Amino acid sequence: MNRLVVAIICAATCVASIICAESPNYFVYVSNERSGDVTVIDGASDTIVATFPVGKRPRGIHAAPDAKRVFVATSGSPRMAPGVDAERALADKTADGLAVIDASVHKLVDRWHVGSDPEQFAISSDGKFAFIANEDDASALIVDLDSGQPRGKVKVSDEPEGVGVNPANGEVYVTCEDKSEVFVIVPNEQRVLATIDTDGRPRSVAFLPDGSRAYIACENGGYVAVVDAKSHKLLSKIQLPTGSLPMGTAISNHGTELYVSTGRGNAVAVVDTEKNAVTATIPVGNRAWGIALSPDGSKLYTANGASDDVSVVDVKASKELKRIKVGSGPWGVAIVSATK
Repeated sequence: MNRLVVAIICAATCVASIICAESPNYFVYVSNERSGDVTVIDGASDTIVATFPVGKRPRGIHAAPDAKRVFVATSGSPRMAPGVDAERALADKTADGLAVIDASVHKLVDRWHVGSDPEQFAISSDGKFAFIANEDDASALIVDLDSGQPRGKVKVSDEPEGVGVNPANGEVYVTCEDKSEVFVIVPNEQRVLATIDTDGRPRSVAFLPDGSRAYIACENGGYVAVVDAKSHKLLSKIQLPTGSLPMGTAISNHGTELYVSTGRGNAVAVVDTEKNAVTATIPVGNRAWGIALSPDGSKLYTANGASDDVSVVDVKASKELKRIKVGSGPWGVAIVSATK
């Protein structure tokens, strides 16, 4: 093989390596509540690649397990303080539902008018169903993600918000703010299995990978409630630093760390799940809400609703790397693999 051919092959290999190194292996989807759109961030460069409208007040956002679609809860109920009757505030019920995004092209492809003032939701591990917290209807709606049709509804208490699915047995936890209760639902039976009193206005829930424990962020209490997910009993409360208003939760891939956004505490609290103790506090943007980890767990993203940006955090260094300006009122964060 002559030198020219070798040089061409080497050059082509180098170019290919550079392209591979710069190609994203995931995208970050951010729902912007006030501007009614979704921002898409390239996970390799942490730069914006798309922004598009999805409907009124997009909040909860999650990707299907196969990474082909992203779903966003939209609501026609005006933003207001807790306890205000949404119906009296002239809610646009036609705007309530799920926006459906094709993740391969970052494009809105459908809207399903399901639920009543949906805020947060979770998706079953097989990707067949969404479990949606209907904030003004005190219920959890079960939606078929193939057809977009409701398949059942389970009554809970007032102002349901956070939803999580136990990875071990598929039980669905719904946090209800008004009475500080968490409802445990058996979805295929459409019944409530247990009710857990956490106090402190529970906002979100995350499970250990083996499903043995649930961690529930309690905003008004400034703590995380630890629940035995087998007995559905409250085990303990992890007090967060002063000024914390815990909102979003995310568990590391190995389950050894819990990350909690602290709302107007403008930080992320890191909890050691073996010791159930805070090990670090990482300053981020203003009113950190939604939170998610990159697929390899090396970076953390927070939606900062008051500063209209997303913080990118180096998990190992416990340090904010940069902030990315997005739409108005960023609320939720979903990570979508680009390799599936």
